[in-house]
Amino acid sequence: MSKSAYSHMDEMKQIALQMRRDTISSIYHARSGHPGGSLSCIDILTVLFHKILKPAQKRVDSYSDDYFVLSKGHAVPALYAAFSSRNLISRNSLKTLRHIGSALQGHPDVSKLPLVEVSTGSLGQGVSFAAGIAVALKHQKEAANVFSLVGDGELQEGQIWEMAMFAAQHQLNNFTVIVDYNKLQSDDLNVNISNLEPLDQKWSAFGWEVHEVDGHNMTDIALALSRHSQNLAPKVIIAHTIKGKGIEFMEGQPLWHGSVTMTEEQLVSSLQALGCSSSDIEEYKNAR
Repeated sequence: MSKSAYSHMDEMKQIALQMRRDTISSIYHARSGHPGGSLSCIDILTVLFHKILKPAQKRVDSYSDDYFVLSKGHAVPALYAAFSSRNLISRNSLKTLRHIGSALQGHPDVSKLPLVEVSTGSLGQGVSFAAGIAVALKHQKEAANVFSLVGDGELQEGQIWEMAMFAAQHQLNNFTVIVDYNKLQSDDLNVNISNLEPLDQKWSAFGWEVHEVDGHNMTDIALALSRHSQNLAPKVIIAHTIKGKGIEFMEGQPLWHGSVTMTEEQLVSSLQALGCSSSDIEEYKNAR
């Protein structure tokens, strides 16, 4: 890897760190939210929004920009942090998460914030909508690509596998699904509720091109996302992640799935774990 490539990756790590801080702060001020699954997908979103996607600021008549659909809608604090990192929304607005009248709803709401593309939250529906966008772009002969992030617990929804059949049947090689595979869902380990393994073989059997990566290695994520499909198959990237990544007392703990009300002490501990100075912590604690 060249010196400039190393420099760029260091910059990406700093962006991801800032996004983690912003995500935790927004959930604290909301008095509710889903920190675990938001933190697990930060590195994926960092690569998507700073290396892969050309996001549209507002959809009007042009469909040439890439699309991103957050199917695991409860992780929207991470998406809002990604928007802020691209200066699409202000950092101050992140503290209005889940507040009455705020554009930053607790799940993506396209009527409040068109940047989110699709209103999601009912698991399985977002990625199905994304497949519909991909097939429409094919018919329109547009070169744009569609990306959708799903949770691993979400894969227990039957609608996911209906979508998988549809996308393979229609040869949607402009469509990439990323699985945030943190091995946990709301109440427990996935394996104790409805085991997903062998996950790679399941997707392959449905006709998808399958890649597996460390979901916290941004170099590997970027390589997988930028790799063009070798055939007409849609692509799935199984990203192995850690729920609550970056904050030790949250990592791998079902308790921190959500919805949780964070105390000021927990906020401070989280921000200290993320390398914040005392003055930065005071800024994050302030409501505005």
